[in-house]
Amino acid sequence: MKKLLLILISALYTLTCFGWGQKGHDAVAYIAECNLTPKVYKKVVKALDGHSLVYYANWMDNASNTDAYRYTKSWHYANVDEGFTYQTMKKNPNGDVVTAIEDIVAKLKSGELSAEEEAVNLKFLIHLVGDVHAPMHAGRLSDLGGNKTYVTYFGKKTKLHSLWDTPLVEDIHRWSYTEWQQQLDKHCSKERKQELASGTAADWLAESHAVAVEIYAASTEGKKLSYDYQNQFAPYLEQRILAGGIRLAMLLNEIYK
Repeated sequence: MKKLLLILISALYTLTCFGWGQKGHDAVAYIAECNLTPKVYKKVVKALDGHSLVYYANWMDNASNTDAYRYTKSWHYANVDEGFTYQTMKKNPNGDVVTAIEDIVAKLKSGELSAEEEAVNLKFLIHLVGDVHAPMHAGRLSDLGGNKTYVTYFGKKTKLHSLWDTPLVEDIHRWSYTEWQQQLDKHCSKERKQELASGTAADWLAESHAVAVEIYAASTEGKKLSYDYQNQFAPYLEQRILAGGIRLAMLLNEIYK
């Protein structure tokens, strides 16, 4: 019975599990584009049939709801309950964002994929590196990654998970995705980029979970949130989006070097 309940909870979570909204994923993808070597950029665009990373940044959110790619629904997140780590949490048998990134990188590095398979896996990777940097994608299974916690944001009741997907990204800075790159990446030192371009998918999820812990503490059920909340978490949100873009570029530069 307990096992069945966990399966049902996981299934419910996949209905609203997707990460950064369009703006967040576009910003991560564009930051990555701007940090690819010229040769790698050409190879990636060729693999994507002439399209840029931004063009496919949100493709997987729609694809995961189709029959062909429904098996990827659990790949967008990896729940970590209070008192647990990713390593000690029971793993989703259908995979999670960490195992998906690891498997996809290995496949792309193998050079054994058909052109169609390469394109699909590349689209997955562009999106999932964004997802692993979204704090609520390392949220608790007990509340479905913030999908069962409701707060009031500028007078409007909303799920905590949904708040971090889109409204917070849109409201903290009224920037286009190119402006996100200009403000965060363009002014980031070479030394800082080198620091960010490190770690594994599991490390990045651990970072997201650490932010999620602080989010939960500041976003208790029914909490009224507004400008103070934006000011508190703006630096965290900026860092996660910048890190996601730099690390996506790192992976692609390694795969296509």
